[in-house]
Amino acid sequence: METIKIKKSGPLHGSIRVSGAKNAILPILAATLLTEDECIIHEIPQLEDVFVMYELLENFGAKIEKIDENSVKIQTKKIVSCTAPYDLITKMRASFLVMGSLLSRTKNAMISMPGGCAIGSRPIDLHLKGFSSLNVNIKSNNGFIEASTEELKGNTIYLDFPSVGATENIMMAACLADGITILENSAEEPEIVDLANFINSMGGKIEGAGTGTIIITGVKKLHATEYTVIPDRIEAGTYMIAALVTGGKLSIENLNVNHVQSVIAKLKEVGADITEKGNSITVTSKGQLKACDIKTLPYPGFPTDMQAQFMTLLSMSEGVSIINETIFENRFMHVNELRRLGAKIKIEANSAIIDGPITLSGAHVKATDLRAGASLILAGLVSEGETIISDVYHIKRGYSNIVEKLKKVGANIGYFNI
Repeated sequence: METIKIKKSGPLHGSIRVSGAKNAILPILAATLLTEDECIIHEIPQLEDVFVMYELLENFGAKIEKIDENSVKIQTKKIVSCTAPYDLITKMRASFLVMGSLLSRTKNAMISMPGGCAIGSRPIDLHLKGFSSLNVNIKSNNGFIEASTEELKGNTIYLDFPSVGATENIMMAACLADGITILENSAEEPEIVDLANFINSMGGKIEGAGTGTIIITGVKKLHATEYTVIPDRIEAGTYMIAALVTGGKLSIENLNVNHVQSVIAKLKEVGADITEKGNSITVTSKGQLKACDIKTLPYPGFPTDMQAQFMTLLSMSEGVSIINETIFENRFMHVNELRRLGAKIKIEANSAIIDGPITLSGAHVKATDLRAGASLILAGLVSEGETIISDVYHIKRGYSNIVEKLKKVGANIGYFNI
C-alpha cells in the first residue's frame, strides 16, 4: 500500500509554482465534446481525476494526444457512445459534467449516478431541473440517468442554490441550444469564468460568467481552439498555509491573486505577512499565530475546499477558533484524524471548535478525502516524530506533484510502500 511518510520539517523556504486548476480543467475537458474540431489545452495538472476524465472522453470516441507534460490535443470527430459507464463515473463525481456536452452534441445521454469524495450528498437535482427546463426528458433507470431531447431550447432557469457543477453542466447544454438561456443565481467561481471563456474561444456566446446571472446565446456550431487553464487557487492556498505552519517563507508563483482574496484576508487575520506582486504571493510567518473564526460560503466567500487545511493552521494558533461549514454537511471527517495527531477539536452540529496552540505528534492517519489529505500533510510537517498517511489516492486526485513540490522547499516528505 502506498503511503506518504512525513517527518517534522524545519521552516520551508523557496518558491512553488501552482499547477492548472483541478476544478477548471475537468469541466473544460468535458466541454471538448461540444465540437468535432481539435482542442489544444495547456497547463493541465497531472491528477488522477484528469486521467479518469481522459478515459471517459475516449469512451465517447475522443482521440487524445500528449504534446508535453502539461499540454494535450483532444479531438472527438464522432461521438461513438452516449453512455458513461458505471466504473468511470463512480470514480469521480465531476464525470457527470459530460451530460451537458453529450446533450448538446447528440441530444442523448445515459450517465451512471455519480461518485467521488464522501463529503456530503451533493445532489444532482439542480442539474436535472436545469436540463428539463431546456426541453430535455429525464428518466432514472437501474442506477442510470437517461436524458434525451428532440431539440434543446433556451429558457430562463433559476438555481435554488448556486451550484458550481449545475452551473457548468447547464452552460454546456445551453451553448448549442436554440435561443437564449438566462441562468439566475448561478455560481460565481473563477472556474465558471474559465469554462465560459473556453467555450467562447470556440465561438460560443456566454456573457455574465462570474456574476449571479449568466446569459447563454445558443450558436449552431463550435470550432477548434487553443486554451490555457487558470491556476489552482486551492493548491495556492494550501502552500500558503505550509509556509505559516512551519514558520517559513514561501513564494507562490503562477496564480491569480484576485482568486484567493478571502484566503489572504484570513491568513492576515491569523498573523501572516503577505506580499502580492503580479502573479505571485510571498507568505512569511511573523511568529505566533492567532485564532480566528471562519464561515465557508460560495465564492467570493471563504472556500469550503480550504476548510480542512485551515483547521490544521488554527490548531497551531493561539486561542479558540470556530469554523462554520455551510456548504457540505459531512466535511469534518478529517477531525478524527487530526485528533490522532493531538489536535483539540470539538464538533457541534456544523461547527468545529479548535483550541490551540497544540504540539502535534506523529501517527498513522488516513486521508478520508482530497482536502482532508492536504490538512494531514500540513499537520505532518509540524508533528513531532513521524506521520504516515494512507489512502493517498485521494490526495493524488487534486494535487499535482505535491510531494515533489514540498521536498524542493525543504519538507522531509516522501512516498513509502508498506
